[in-house]
Amino acid sequence: MLEEAERWLSRRSWSVADRPLDRLAAAKRASGASVSVVLPALDEQETVGAIVAEIRRELVEKVSLVDELVVIDSGSSDRTAEVAREAGAKVVHRDEILPRIAPLPGKGEVLWRSLLVTSGDIVAFVDADLREFSADFVSGIVGPLLTDPDVAFVKAMYDRPLGEATGQGGRVTELMARPLLNMHWPLLAGFVQPLGGEYAARRSLLERLPFPVGYGVELGLLVDALHTAGLDALAQVDVGVRKHRHQDGQALGRMAAAIYRTAQVRLARGHLVRPELTQFERGERGFVPRTYAVDTEERPPMTGIAEYAHRRVA
Repeated sequence: MLEEAERWLSRRSWSVADRPLDRLAAAKRASGASVSVVLPALDEQETVGAIVAEIRRELVEKVSLVDELVVIDSGSSDRTAEVAREAGAKVVHRDEILPRIAPLPGKGEVLWRSLLVTSGDIVAFVDADLREFSADFVSGIVGPLLTDPDVAFVKAMYDRPLGEATGQGGRVTELMARPLLNMHWPLLAGFVQPLGGEYAARRSLLERLPFPVGYGVELGLLVDALHTAGLDALAQVDVGVRKHRHQDGQALGRMAAAIYRTAQVRLARGHLVRPELTQFERGERGFVPRTYAVDTEERPPMTGIAEYAHRRVA
């Protein structure tokens, strides 16, 4: 690891226990900063309600840390929206945000659009499929932003069990993202969970970054935050253990392809020769090829969107 990355690791890596809730509440009052929490959700009726309820109970009612709790429903076919609303979240459908631009499928698309329907100076993103969720996931990533004005972007780090196997989750991280970062962006080699879905940032940074619309959004934001704000503005916080629904191997392959594409664009800002991925499934007569498009779209920095600029002026 580069010496600069090692120094960063020792200076900008913390535990959630380093910043108790009473200290964060006091820092929030002193700074006057507002905090929005966004959950992108697609067919997450089994888990989204418990996550929303935990955040409301621990970080809205017990301690006034979160000002806005928003679930962005990206087209669920189940009761995700209803469950989230009943648990106390504001629910907005993806298609209702910025209707003049047709929505594209993908998590990054939802996160990008969320900037238009939230108002917090600090925006925290939390995946909606987490099980045994703790409010530490939110307070942990928001904490450094409230207590250190030099920090602009914070990722959660955690253990990721795969079934009963400790630390075996995060397969795309280990097989794709970590090698890419170590080889091409070695300053980011100290991030334990570069693809984790729990992170927070200052709005003033997020609105200046492009958002890959699909699975590449976490890698893209991390790399672009490095180039925009500098390594010392980035941090990570240990929040314990993350349990969630795991994807099958082929879904992970598609995720890896999107992440590679995101890295390629940032390395060369060029075009893919063939933005597709062919995988194989066994059929009645042998292996059958299935070809999927790799996400190639990115949304521009929100500061270039007229509706966003108009809202800021208003």
